[in-house]
Amino acid sequence: MTEWTGQADWAREAWGSIVNKVARTSKRIGDGFPHASVNGQYKLEPASWWTAGFWPGLLWLIYRDTKDESLRLLAESCERQLDQVIMDYYKLDHDIGFMWTLTSVARYKLLGADDSKRRALLAANLLAARFNVQGGYIRAWNPWREGERNEGWAIIDCMMNLPLLHWAAKTTGDPRYKHIAVRHADTVLEHFIRPDGSVNHIVIFDPETGEKVGVNGGQGYAPESAWSRGTAWALYGMSLSHMHTGSEAYLNAAKRVAHFFIANLPEDHVPHWDFRLPEDVPAYRDSSAGACAACGLLLLADQVGGREAALYRRAGENILHSLYANYGAWETEAEEGLILHGTSHFPEQKNIDVPLIYGDYYFAEGIARLNGSRELFW
Repeated sequence: MTEWTGQADWAREAWGSIVNKVARTSKRIGDGFPHASVNGQYKLEPASWWTAGFWPGLLWLIYRDTKDESLRLLAESCERQLDQVIMDYYKLDHDIGFMWTLTSVARYKLLGADDSKRRALLAANLLAARFNVQGGYIRAWNPWREGERNEGWAIIDCMMNLPLLHWAAKTTGDPRYKHIAVRHADTVLEHFIRPDGSVNHIVIFDPETGEKVGVNGGQGYAPESAWSRGTAWALYGMSLSHMHTGSEAYLNAAKRVAHFFIANLPEDHVPHWDFRLPEDVPAYRDSSAGACAACGLLLLADQVGGREAALYRRAGENILHSLYANYGAWETEAEEGLILHGTSHFPEQKNIDVPLIYGDYYFAEGIARLNGSRELFW
């Protein structure tokens, strides 16, 4: 294992590696929608898949720095393809935030494009419409199959969709969007984040009364376990909610989750896919959870002062450095992913120990932040 030496040069080197590799892989991926790497090549999914925003988001991160017009054109094409997803409607779920924050909001922030503003506001309205007033939560998914009833399901991932609502509130001056984001985050405080800082993935409510009726392990090992990417969603999501609202409750929740995450990291600082696994269950790493958590830790460091800030920043740097030095596929022509060893969905045995596009995105966002970039698409 390569240890971090404390020199800043590695972060600049890492950014150069990201830029160079994406320049190569974009020739094949183009304006497609990669999700997981299969035998070294990213499988392209339909535009309606929840990860559709991460590749164009990665392109916008690089464009912001390099002004590479070829990447801008690809990202804009991805965004236009999402128009049909809005019109199809039936496949839209809470991941509207992931999809249009990293496409339309990103382009609007970078270029001031009015068509992107319009798309993002439409997406924000559709996301807000999923809010259950009785339960104070944004409904996660639509039925996956005929007869399925999941209108009472909410998931921790949605914390990362709330920034779209905060952006819409600030852009329009209409606080309705913010009110929904705050109510959902408050529900997460009450029902998702446990006293020790671990997190439930799925909480089930009675959609008529709003009462909590149970929890589901989801992509974690079990309902009472600690899925590491869910922990990362909570860490970064609560830090972002604090950034948008100034709420001390959100800041304290982010700290609690951060301490749990840091305390449970293995020696190389990259988490296993679940922090509470029986000894007979394979403990694959999830590099995507590490990359997302690192972004949250760096933001958290900027929100607190003194030694506490140094703790979070150092933890975020340690994760990103390990991902770069020990998990990177920088010179591997046979692998399109940037970082190896992601775990998408172990319980369903899907995309295990492979690069994941959201891991690549968050890794690049974290490295950009280490190199001085402070503007977030979130």
